[in-house]
Amino acid sequence: MQLRTLLLAAASLSASATAAWADQSGPGTEVGEIVVTGDPLGRSDKDVASSVAVVRGQDLDHRRQSTLGETLTGLPGVNSDTFGGGASRPVIRGQTAPRVKVLTDGSALMDASEVSPDHAVSGEPLLLDGIEILRGPSALLYGGGAIGGAVNLIDKKIPTAIPDDGFEGVAEVRLGSADNERAGVVGVTGGTGNFAIRLEAAGRRADDYEVPDWPEDTLDGSFNRSRTATLGLSWVGSQGYLGAAYTDQRSTYGLPGHSHEYEDCHPHGSSLHCGGHDHDHEHEHGEGDEHGAPIVELKSKRVDVRGELRDPIAGIERIRLRGGYTDYAHDEIDDGVVATTFSNKGYDARVDAQHAPIGALRGVVGVQTARSDFAAVGAESFIPKSRMTNSAIFVLEELELGAWRFEGALRQEWQDARAVGRIDTDHSPFSASAAATWRLSPDYTVSLSAARSQRAPSAQELYARGVHLATNTYEIGTATLDVETANSVELSLKKTGGATTFSASAYRYAYDGYIFARTLDQFEDFRLIRYSQADATFTGVEGEVRHAFAPGLSAAVFGDYVRAEFDDNGGDLPRIPAGRLGVRGDFARGDWSGNLEYVRVFEQDRIAQFETKTPGYDMVNGTLAYDFAAAGFASQVFVRGTNLLDEKALNHASFITDVAPLRGRNFAVGLRTKF
Repeated sequence: MQLRTLLLAAASLSASATAAWADQSGPGTEVGEIVVTGDPLGRSDKDVASSVAVVRGQDLDHRRQSTLGETLTGLPGVNSDTFGGGASRPVIRGQTAPRVKVLTDGSALMDASEVSPDHAVSGEPLLLDGIEILRGPSALLYGGGAIGGAVNLIDKKIPTAIPDDGFEGVAEVRLGSADNERAGVVGVTGGTGNFAIRLEAAGRRADDYEVPDWPEDTLDGSFNRSRTATLGLSWVGSQGYLGAAYTDQRSTYGLPGHSHEYEDCHPHGSSLHCGGHDHDHEHEHGEGDEHGAPIVELKSKRVDVRGELRDPIAGIERIRLRGGYTDYAHDEIDDGVVATTFSNKGYDARVDAQHAPIGALRGVVGVQTARSDFAAVGAESFIPKSRMTNSAIFVLEELELGAWRFEGALRQEWQDARAVGRIDTDHSPFSASAAATWRLSPDYTVSLSAARSQRAPSAQELYARGVHLATNTYEIGTATLDVETANSVELSLKKTGGATTFSASAYRYAYDGYIFARTLDQFEDFRLIRYSQADATFTGVEGEVRHAFAPGLSAAVFGDYVRAEFDDNGGDLPRIPAGRLGVRGDFARGDWSGNLEYVRVFEQDRIAQFETKTPGYDMVNGTLAYDFAAAGFASQVFVRGTNLLDEKALNHASFITDVAPLRGRNFAVGLRTKF
């Protein structure tokens, strides 16, 4: 069905349904202000100058997928670089790791997902209480790794308060049709006096998922198995809390399209030599290995420490502590044999203090330190054993003058990088931002923000040398890379009250010394790349307009588009998501609620060298939920259908676009109870 036809149908449906709903009484669907945990000043999503998206409550319950990227895909400006059913990272405004940082309540995860798209983000979506997506200058205070944005995962693993009745919890089970998913989660918090304890457990088993118009019906290597357990303890007082949590996560998932056909390729200068290989076996659909897709066995052990102290001394309103230590490793197993082991041990600690208002000025100052010891041993040891240490200081100040709000932020970092057999490097990236927000009326605000953000090169970009099968490349790092600088500007317009609300942003990121993988030579589908620098520009728009026709009945139109190209020759950057335009209707009446959305993902024909065009596709999703009381507990049963048209959908942001289409038609049935 054509986009125009569907838009007209949605408008007609909304108009006819309005009359039926107009005389119905019931609660409205307007959502109040949501405090952004990742904002150092704890402002609401309506008061942060640059774009912020917050996913919580029922919306998150229905969105949850087995990976973080899939869970967030569909939000304006947010995509994912899917890699089958076991791994996908968020893509924000056309950029992903190492320019998008994933945080757990403000602290870095310290897994291996920044190194390769086939490495899963270690956060478990089933255990999240909320997700915040920070874009533009609002992410600046989290460092150069958030130069393109930050995703902050909000959980309950460390209690911040004693439950009112001394005990509270939630449990959920869900089943999926396209991959035979069976998943469940339970989390309970108990407390007495000043002490609270939190116990959590989640598990998932999903088989290879179904793909329409695919020779094998299912995508080999798209299965996912995982289990996570957490124990958290807190001391809670009248002025704050201090707590710690231990999380153990185990995961096993497949690697679709992972071919060892080119594992012996190597460079001769700037040329690629791949002689002596047998290229006769099939690899059209990722069948380069007769024994099937390789698998990943992941183990992550993490300790989180969090605390907050309110009004500790005169002049200080709040001191916050966030820190974590991670012992992460995963084996990539091929035909029952461990081919490569990736490991990362590291810590991240952050302390900030919010000072009391000085006239109309309020702000936060903080320090941060981090260290990562990374190693890759085996067939894909393309990165030598390395150590990255980073320290930083930052400050954010806000000034409110009548209808105007001004803010400015500074962050100075110092990074030291060392690797076995490579030269030591150090960088000192500096970032600064400024923003002004004008409240035209109680409901309307317009914001203009500008930033100069710098990122130090990663260990992979500095020191890589070897075969990387996930991306079908032989990678060569460049130890002389300089810092990457993004000069960005964003204009946002919001309307937060009344029957019609909207949020729209236009942005431009002009990069000086953008670090990218320059292709030096190619043999069949395998490329020799060297990390290099060139100027590049990202320009885009994103937004949503929503209208409430009556209490409990609303409709929205949303979309996004980003274009990224090199400045010297106008060539397009690789894996930039296609533009999207969608419509969505939501209803809530009594115990029933639901939604239906249609999204048109357009053809992506602005492609980089060695890329191919990706055809457009239509995505239809819907949810129906019923709330009820079970044994006195608030419960909900829901069914969510995705890709209801059962279209073969190719994700242009993926490294394995052609060999790993997205999941076909799927129905997920879930039961969630709060007690």
